[in-house]
Amino acid sequence: MIIGCEIGFWVLLGLGLATRYLWRMRRLSTALLVAVPLLDVILLAAAVIDIRGGAEANWRHGLAAGYLAYSIVFGHRTLRWADQRFAHRFAGGPPPWKPPPGGMARARYEWTMWLRTVLACAIAAVLLYGLAWLVGDWSRTTALLEFGGVLPRIVVISFLWPLSYTLFPKKAGVPAVPHASGGSFAPGTAGSNPASSEGAGVSGEQHRVPGAPHTSEGFSAPGMTAPSGEAGVPGAPHLSGGPSTPEEAGVPHASTPEAAGSKWTPRS
Repeated sequence: MIIGCEIGFWVLLGLGLATRYLWRMRRLSTALLVAVPLLDVILLAAAVIDIRGGAEANWRHGLAAGYLAYSIVFGHRTLRWADQRFAHRFAGGPPPWKPPPGGMARARYEWTMWLRTVLACAIAAVLLYGLAWLVGDWSRTTALLEFGGVLPRIVVISFLWPLSYTLFPKKAGVPAVPHASGGSFAPGTAGSNPASSEGAGVSGEQHRVPGAPHTSEGFSAPGMTAPSGEAGVPGAPHLSGGPSTPEEAGVPHASTPEAAGSKWTPRS
């Protein structure tokens, strides 16, 4: 009976999601999904009938109470978990929700799950003792009481999980810090910065040298000087439009030889 109800749980869940997203039969899918937790009620009712009919209680009857407690507390979350993944896989839905990766947000999530576990264990204990009371013969319901004795252990063991996230929180992922220009910049890589409309001279881009201070005129490289406080970049066109010499910049000027006053001739 327990195996049949467990198989029926997943069959009804799969049919409910398939009729909703594949066959577009929303009313039928709602009926199938509502019937999923009813299987646990049927299972517990069958356990009561079996014990009251003279059978001796065993762990299977206690498991029926545990299944119903789980459905009450976690049933909705289980349906939502399956619904999000089915919709994402077959209906083009958004990616499924995931718990926080770390930090105190993950610790709060784990404490919430632990409180749900405590609630589920409490409901299971009430069902177990209620089942024993309905039978009225404590000699045949010893297994139910023994099964109930496992529930406090579940609460204590599951308590260690959120406690570990609180005492030793995992580091949450650090998002990339955007550059001042709106793009991202990683140390040791070249970045770009939209140039102003006045005197940019580099087709709307300024080349950034890692570790170099930013100035109003451009970027300066270590070990270089520029006349009148202007910054030069090796191998790049002059940004301010002012004169610079090959001796100052270490490279030929990007402007015409006449403007720079040099005898530079293009390579053949």
